[in-house]
Amino acid sequence: MTVTFNENPHARSRAKGGSPAPSAARSSQAQHGRVQSARPGRSRSGATTAPVSFTGLGVPPLLAAALADTGITRPFPIQAATLPDALAGRDVLGRGRTGSGKTLGFSIPLAARLAGGHTSAGRPRGLVLVPTRELASQVQAVLVPLAAAMGLSVTTIYGGTRQNAQVAALHNRVDIVVACPGRLADLIEQGHCHLGDVEVSVLDEADHMADLGFLPVVRRLMAATPPQGQRMLFSATLDNAVDVLVRQFLSDPAVHAVDAPAPPSAMVHHLLTVTPAERTDVVATLASGGNRSLVFTRTKRGAHKLTRQLARAGVSVAELHGDLGQGARERNLASFTAGTARVLVATDIAARGIHVDGIALVIHADPPAEHKAYLHRSGRTARAGADGVVVTVQSQAQAGDVRAVMRRAGINPLGANVSPRSALLRSIAGPPAARAVPAQPRAAAAPTQTTSPATGRGAVAMSANYRGRRGH
Repeated sequence: MTVTFNENPHARSRAKGGSPAPSAARSSQAQHGRVQSARPGRSRSGATTAPVSFTGLGVPPLLAAALADTGITRPFPIQAATLPDALAGRDVLGRGRTGSGKTLGFSIPLAARLAGGHTSAGRPRGLVLVPTRELASQVQAVLVPLAAAMGLSVTTIYGGTRQNAQVAALHNRVDIVVACPGRLADLIEQGHCHLGDVEVSVLDEADHMADLGFLPVVRRLMAATPPQGQRMLFSATLDNAVDVLVRQFLSDPAVHAVDAPAPPSAMVHHLLTVTPAERTDVVATLASGGNRSLVFTRTKRGAHKLTRQLARAGVSVAELHGDLGQGARERNLASFTAGTARVLVATDIAARGIHVDGIALVIHADPPAEHKAYLHRSGRTARAGADGVVVTVQSQAQAGDVRAVMRRAGINPLGANVSPRSALLRSIAGPPAARAVPAQPRAAAAPTQTTSPATGRGAVAMSANYRGRRGH
């Protein structure tokens, strides 16, 4: 029997009316004390003073202990603001810049509220939708120890890799799924997954999913979850596209806005004007210092080409973009994280959700097209109180567009005209690192018929018109 995945007719009425009655599972959890609920209250906004401990917010002791085992003992502002409402079962709308701690803000309630329930084969009870494979892996890493503390299991679902292991996890009754929309929609279409038992669903980096064009498939996936379930949406910005999701799927949400996306005070911005012929050499000079550097290009082809050029110049470099297979993406990111590769050349998939400590320099080899991309790219440096430098490389022909981006981002950069031999470049890059032995970067593996894209326009095209069917 095939069931069409139309919008749930209750979703819109739920948003217009009051909160629905709690589900049986939710009531059972409250009666047995598995969730220590704080007073829900009305919607809040602005920074919240962090309490002494997570238990003061109503976090169960088992989860607080699991957090302490990883060295986390005090909540970040976004967590202090959202956790009481989320643990109480309210829908939550949270805004906080990348790196503000949103992942724990929804991971803790997920683990707490699903503890003790029963999960059927192919019917997860927790769902987290994310825009990229890398973010899915990072969310899973945060969730796994918390879920384990409460007797729950977690898996990731994304394209670019064979689906066999993902299907097996679903059939083995995994409790929480962290998924990219494209592959999840595909598995639902194949009958391997059904969202009818989802009690808690989360949209993470919702604005980025909208930017990538995932809004139609995200709406279909959310409409397939029960309207009485708890829903949380976290985003760096709350623009019109995100507002569509909020109005349709969140019921009287508690609203929290913490750590608005603004550049840290320890971040220095440079705007360097070059001739087109010298752009690559200027970037190579900037990337040749001993600091860990992240270089952004606008296209996948541009990232691959620049990686090869930097490698020939003796820079220890890896690449990260959508033309790489999942295995290569994981290896290259791990190499950069470990310091084996000192420089990572990436497209905007590295601008959000990926946390690597110690990035001292961000280089926009291609200026971003809009201000949000500039802020998210730049936010990879000057984290956790460290200093950071951001360099945008432009040609004279790009100056007008770049000036408009900087103005909208609220940035007043230090401008200069430079050549590869300019002393300013060496002062930014620092002392040169040892020259790496030039090596041919690994070529992207050709996609096979057993893989499908995880993110981007390909996944949207594949899944935009899917129709799910119930598993039997």
